[in-house]
This record gives sequence, C-alpha cells and structure tokens, in this order.
Amino acid sequence: MSKSVLYTSSPLLASKTPVWRSKFIVASIALAFTGLAGRAAYIQVFGNDFFQRQGEVRFARTLELPANRGRILDRNGLILASSVPAPSIWAIPEDVEASKEQLATLAKLLEMPPAELKKKLGDEDKTFVWIKRQVDEPIAQKIHALGIKGLYQRKEYKRKYPEGEAAAHVVGFTNVEDKGQEGIELAFNQELSGKAGSRRVIKDRLGRVVEGVGEQVPPVEGKDIQLSVDSKVQFFAYQKLRDAVTARKAKAGSVVVLDTITGEVLALANYPSYVPDKRQNLTGEQLRNRALTDTFEPGSTMKPITVAMALEAGRVKPQTLIETGPGRFSMGGFTISDTHNYGTLTVEGVIQKSSNVGALKIAQKMTPHEMWDTYVALGYGQKPQIQFPGAVTGRLRPWKTWRPIEQATMSYGYGLSASLFQMAHSYTSFAHDGQIIPVTILKSSEPAVGVRVFSAENALAVRRMLQMAAAPGGTGQRAQTIGYSVGGKSGTAHKQVGKGYASNKYRAWFTGMAPIEAPRIIVAVMIDEPSDGQYYGGLAAAPVFSEVVQQTLRMMGVQPDMSVKPQIVTQAVEESF
Repeated sequence: MSKSVLYTSSPLLASKTPVWRSKFIVASIALAFTGLAGRAAYIQVFGNDFFQRQGEVRFARTLELPANRGRILDRNGLILASSVPAPSIWAIPEDVEASKEQLATLAKLLEMPPAELKKKLGDEDKTFVWIKRQVDEPIAQKIHALGIKGLYQRKEYKRKYPEGEAAAHVVGFTNVEDKGQEGIELAFNQELSGKAGSRRVIKDRLGRVVEGVGEQVPPVEGKDIQLSVDSKVQFFAYQKLRDAVTARKAKAGSVVVLDTITGEVLALANYPSYVPDKRQNLTGEQLRNRALTDTFEPGSTMKPITVAMALEAGRVKPQTLIETGPGRFSMGGFTISDTHNYGTLTVEGVIQKSSNVGALKIAQKMTPHEMWDTYVALGYGQKPQIQFPGAVTGRLRPWKTWRPIEQATMSYGYGLSASLFQMAHSYTSFAHDGQIIPVTILKSSEPAVGVRVFSAENALAVRRMLQMAAAPGGTGQRAQTIGYSVGGKSGTAHKQVGKGYASNKYRAWFTGMAPIEAPRIIVAVMIDEPSDGQYYGGLAAAPVFSEVVQQTLRMMGVQPDMSVKPQIVTQAVEESF
C-alpha cells in the first residue's frame, strides 16, 4: 500500500489563512450578486419604460395600412378614375442574393436598364432602397416568383383613368404618393384620400414580421365623387374640338357645355391634352386647362350683353334704329370700323351683322357705372365659384378709370378679359330667363336658383337676336343644326402681344344655346390661332358648336323643335373685330 498523505504535515495546507481574506471574498461575491440584483430590478421595474422604448425603436415598427382612394364617377356612374393594386418593389442591398440570370429577368420585368438596377443594388451600406414604385399586379407576382433574397414588396395603389386624354383636364391626376396634383383629384383630395390605418408589429433584422403588438387601426376608405360631367358628351366634345384644331392648323382649343336648368358642367374639354396615367413626356401646353385658366378679350361675344343692358335700362328697343354708316367712327384719336358699311340697322341688326359702330353707339346711351354693374353681376372680373382649381378672375377695371374710348371698345369686347368658362357662365342669364345661375362640377338634380340680371322679356329678346346671328345673313350661320333651333354669337379678336396686338394671330370663338325658346344647354367654343386662313369665329368655332349641340341634345333626350332642315351655308358673314 502506498503511504497516506498527511495534510497536517503539508506546509501549504498547514498555514493559517487570515480570516479577513475569506470574509472579503464572501463579501465581494455578495456585493456582485447585490449589484446584479439591483441592475435587474432597475431594468425590470424602475427603468422598464426606457428599455421598452429602446427595444421598440430597434425592432417595433408601425406599418401603414393604406386606404383605397375613392373613385371619380361621371353623372351616370361610369368610372373616370379608380385605384387598382400596384405593389412597390424595394430591397435591402446588403442582403440581396441573386444570380446574373435572376437580375437580368428582374430588370426586364421592371422595364429598367440592367445598369440602373445594378446601381440601386450596389450600395451595401443602404438598408432600404426603392427599386420601382407601383408596378402592375401580374408583374409583381412574376417578381415574387423569382425568389430573390433581400427583395420585398409593399402594398400600394395606382390610379387608372379609363377616359384617357378626353377627360384629363377634368379629372386631373395623382402623384406616386397618391396625392391629387391637378383637376378633381386635387380639388377633392381630402375626400378621395380617406384615412390610412396602422398596425404595430415586431420585425426581425430582415424586415419580416415576427408578431403583432397592440390594436390594429383599420383604414377609412376614400369617398367616391360623382361629377356632373357626362363622359359621352365629354368624349364627343373633345373629339370634335381635336378635329377642328387639327383642320384649322390651330395652336389649341377649348369647349364648355353647361346645363341651363341645373347649372351643371356637362363637358369641359381642351386640346392639346394628355393621358393622366402616362405622363412621362408631359408639357405645360398639354397640362393647361385653358377653358378656366386662359383669359382673352371676348370680342363680339360681348355685344349681346351690351344690347341686353341697354334694353334693361330702357335706352333702346329691339327695333330702335342705329346709324352705323359709313362703317367707321372716330373718337379719342382712334377709328373704330366695321367690315362693311351697314348703314342704318335696328338693334337686332347690330347683333345679326356684328357691327362695332352700332355696339359702341348703344353703349354711349349708358353710363360707365351702369355697364360696370352689369358686368360684375354677370361674373366678369371675379373668380368663378366652381369647385375646381386654377379658375382665374379675368380683368375688369373700375368704372371710374374708364375713358370714353374704353367704354366704347368694351361694348364690343375689347378692354376687358375673361375665360371661356366665364363667357359661357354669363350667357346663362339669357338662357335662364334673365337670371344668372351658379355652376357646379358635381352632379345635381335640383334646378339652380339664379340671381336676376335682366327681365325675362329682355332675355327672350336677346335670344331671338342670337338666333338671327346664327341664321342666314348672320355671322354664325355654320352654327345651325338639324332639328334644333340655335342662337349664338361668334367672335374674332387679334391676340395681344406685349402692349399691342399681333396682326396675324387670332382667337376665334362661338358662344350660344339651344333650343332657343326653352334653352337646355349652353356651348362655348374657342379656337386659338387658327392658321389655315379661316380664322373668323363663324368659320373656325361655329361648326364645332353645331356638332356638339346636336349630339348633346340627342343624348339628353331633348325633342327636336324644328321639323325642317335649316340652311347650312358654306361661307359666313365676316364679323367686325
């Protein structure tokens, strides 16, 4: 047997350990445990809120649940704008793992140059990068099927506009964030947008949802907006306007169609236009809603208003004789001329022949204050009260600043400016038995309540003068339609260039209504810079008026009030500028 170890004989084991050392070790261990316990208590109890917040900052996320934007509908419930699912593709560059073949397929699906895709994925310091916003759903499904690690999709919506360029200036468009930028999309953005919901979740470092925390707030869907516009009337008006601008080799054009009973806007078209959901090469010329934003001197379309205010003031009657010979009139160092020497005309004849001299002589029977009051009552110099962005006020100077020559020129539409929409609106005073009615872009089934400007008798008298102006012998003969009586006034004016007028640039327009005895619609047409030689309003704008009136009344189910086809002339009487 081996000899037993004698612990008492070992010098190391036999030496006495100081008592303080053992106590120090025990105390140190106890102190460490006390510190850990205190730290645990601080984290779990006293400082719990702070550490919870820090954890949430790193791992908790609030996911936005997008609201589906409301639809824009025409008066018959047809869709003018709606939202469709369009996922957006994003990535964490440092996590992306894909073969060359996968990246080539991805670039092809996104219609993106491979170099651009490579650049977006090349920065490994980024933890988030948009690859492409709002791709079509079938494309998103094919991208998902590629199974590329580090590539993700976010649910979003994209707007679709079935009527395309025909209704572009009415509907407008949204940006990539689904916020309205133009037209109704902008004017009613708050109602259409709704309110996004939210969902609180815990995510891992790859952005995957681990669990949901807290209560989910569901989104509030946007409201639908139903317009007064009739998509069929809108398309037809746009089509005829486009054809006229092209045929006349013009710069641009506009059409406005109003319901004379309710004040509803049935159509508002401009050319050139654009496709709202394809705006890659959009220009300012395409974007302008000229019917509301462009102002011009109305020219001869103001003459019926001059006559109406003189009738209302009791200064003339329809058969009052006005001497217009020898076809020119000098005042204030200026000479005002007619295209022909019409001699002595009745007040009706002044409108029929569009005599500048006759209009100014009628205006001279009134004071500037009387004329200004009527212009203001008809909406000139004021912003149109319509739920639409961009409408302009035009220009109407205070009556106290008018010189005699300015009062004279205003009688035939020079010296003040207005938009085509304002011109159409002012003519509701003739169509609605002397009352100017409010206009609306929203559907309304109630008759409009107007403000009286002229008596019903005088309004009817002016309508019959407008009918004469659109009949054989008048300046707007090409405005005639088959089956419906029409009345209106053509206008032609030199365009302003700087402080003067261009000798070879014109605006041509025609504003009128139908049927004459009980008008249902007002149509205003403007052709900007016709350059094929036919620049008079009776030649360039009146034919568009004719086609739009006839088609619109048929669509509305208005019964024809004429059984005989009216005479359609090939040459219109030249109107005075």
